[in-house]
Formats: sequence, structure tokens, C-alpha cells
Amino acid sequence: MNFRYICSALALSATLLTACSGKKSEEKKAAEKKIRTKEDDKADSLLLVYNPQKGDKWIADFVDNLHKKFGFNGNMLVAKDGKILYEKAIGWADYLHRDSLTINSEFELASITKTFTGTAIMQLVEAGKLSLNDDVKKFYPNFPYDGITVKLLLSHRSGMMNYVYFIDDIWRKEKRNMKKGVTNQEVMNVIAERKPNPYTKPDNRFHYNNSNFMVLGAIIEKVTGQRYSQYMMEHVFKPAGLKHTHVYSTTEYEKIPVDVVGHDRTWRYSVAQNFLDGPVGDKGIYSTVHDLVLFDKYLKNGRLLTKKSLDSAYVGRNKPVNGHFNYGYGWRMFDGENMDKVVYHTGWWHGFRHIYVRDLSKNIVVIFLGNLTNGSLMHLDDLYKHLNMPIIRKGAYHGNGSLPGSDED
Repeated sequence: MNFRYICSALALSATLLTACSGKKSEEKKAAEKKIRTKEDDKADSLLLVYNPQKGDKWIADFVDNLHKKFGFNGNMLVAKDGKILYEKAIGWADYLHRDSLTINSEFELASITKTFTGTAIMQLVEAGKLSLNDDVKKFYPNFPYDGITVKLLLSHRSGMMNYVYFIDDIWRKEKRNMKKGVTNQEVMNVIAERKPNPYTKPDNRFHYNNSNFMVLGAIIEKVTGQRYSQYMMEHVFKPAGLKHTHVYSTTEYEKIPVDVVGHDRTWRYSVAQNFLDGPVGDKGIYSTVHDLVLFDKYLKNGRLLTKKSLDSAYVGRNKPVNGHFNYGYGWRMFDGENMDKVVYHTGWWHGFRHIYVRDLSKNIVVIFLGNLTNGSLMHLDDLYKHLNMPIIRKGAYHGNGSLPGSDED
């Protein structure tokens, strides 16, 4: 009896040891996969090479017209099959001081940040540190709403109110410090204390708002024990070679160390950063057009996420608008039967207005980062046609769909 017991125990121990070793081996492989090599740097340098003399003349004329006729001010880039077709920095980084933009100027990405936050969440799911079905209360027990899961946050189906307006109203009425940034944790505490009415019930409908990804940013910090900025640098920016991409929050910096200033509609005034530039995850990442090309590359080659995770992120989780426009896990998308699969995101925050488009079917990347919110990015239809891409503007299809930006950011 004892002998049988001992044999069974030894067999069980061996099985557990094998399982643990296998798990550690997989984790080691995953970690090694994210370590950059000299070959990575060389390949990235070649990818970002651009000869203005060989740039696409049609795109050059289009951008020149977009600037002169519609007032686009910012940086743009179009790449196809790993080659930059055209890029340009056009206009002012800071109109007041007459500082010009350069191609390496870092812009506040506004809601394009959500694509990075979604990537981080999916990494943590892969690592087994959280589940898409985890309730927010698992991480923040005093969270006042029931039934809100990670996947509902990722797909904007939580039904939460928009914390930006809620917090702004409190700070103004109570005459709080409008310059000192608030952290994600502080916002979570205010939500727990004040219990603002939700917009609708969880998983009832798509309702885009920044609260979803601010909460995801807080969850990243709780699960990892790191600041959002630390996690992103270690697990996303560095593995992808994003040397000009950072998280800047007014909770960590009295003045954001970036020269590009957001301007609201006209050149009359620039938009000052304030306490709402403290929370991150919904915004807060600063980057360049070149680094966004690299982000596209390292998403596609499996460095940041597995194909399984990406496929899941690129599935529309809501009722499509005009039959083609949807939202997955941190990505807006355009797709349909016999049509290109396109994932994209727009951004609009404190004088910045952007669009980041990735046509996965044709391997095209289109990036416009603007720091003058004058509506110029509503006039890109001809560029999409030139590239033989779908027109990423909801009103371009049947029905009266909204324009990118009108229901978000």
C-alpha cells in the first residue's frame, strides 16, 4: 500500500514538474521573443529610409492642397509593403513661438493611445495575469458598478459615464487645483465615492467614452504593480524599438517635455495642459509617425502579440455602422464581405486631431498627426481612392453615418 502510494506521489510530482517546466519554457520563449537584436535595429532603419526625390508625387500634391485649402498642420506618412511612399512635416509645432515641426516631432496621440492600451491588456491576458471575463471589482472592490468586465471596457460596452466631463464638473464646482494632474487611481476613488449614474446598463450597447480605457489603465497598474508608463516602456515601446514614444502625464511632469503644442481650431490660442492630462490609458502616449510605422510592423510580426490575440482584437464587438464600421478590442475597423480588412483609430484631445489607419489586406499604413483641430482630416477621400483603399469616413457609405471623431475622443 505504501509502495503504491509512494509511486503515485512520485508520478504526480513528475507530472507537475513537467507541467511547470513546460510553462516556464513557454514563458522564457515569449520573453526571449521580445528581446531586440542588432538585426532588428538595422531592419527598422531600412524601413524608415525615405528619399524625398522618389516620393509619391500625387500624394505630395494632395498633402500640399490639404495644407493650403483645408489648413492641415502636422505630420503625415503613407507606407506600403514596408516602404515609405511619402512623408512630410508641415507647419508649426508651436505657433506662438514660431517653432516648426520636424518629422521626428512627438505628438500627444490622444485616443490612438487606446490601441496601445488594448495591446497591453491582451499581453496580460496571454501572460495569464488577467482574463477578458474578469470583473473590474476583482481589481477594485469598491468600484460602484456590477457586471463590467475587461472585454466590455475594451469594446466600449460598459455603459459607464464619461469621467472627463464628470471630473471636470467636480473640479470646477469645488474650485480644485486645475493644473495639478490627477492619477487613474484618484479618478477611480472619486468614482467609488460619488457613484455617478451610468449611461446605460453593461453590455447593452456601444457607447464610446474615455472612462473605459482610463479604467483599463488603472487595471494595468493594479495587475503589474507598475505605473502605466513603466509597463508600456518595458513591454511595448522597447520591444518594438519605439525610441520616440513615451507616456507623459501631468501627475509625473509639471510640464510635458514635448515641443508640439495643440491648437484649437484657429491660431488664436494654444490649448494648455491641465489636471485632465493626468489620467492615462485613454490618452497620454506621445509618439511620431515613424514609431507608429514600427508599431504596425511589430504587431504584424508577432513581437507584441500572438496572431490569436490580434485576431480577437480585430473582431467587431458591436453592431456595425453602415454595415462596415465597428469596434473591436481597442481598434475601430472597416470590413465586410469581399472588402479590405482595415483597423484604425482617430484621436481628438486638447488641440490634437489624428487618424492612424492600417489596411491589413493591402499592407498600407496611413498616418496623419495634426495639432490644429480645424476639420482638415475630414478631406482624405481622394487619398484613399488613390491608394485603392476603402474610404474611412462613415458618411461616405449608405445612410447618414457620422464622421470619424464626431462620436468619440
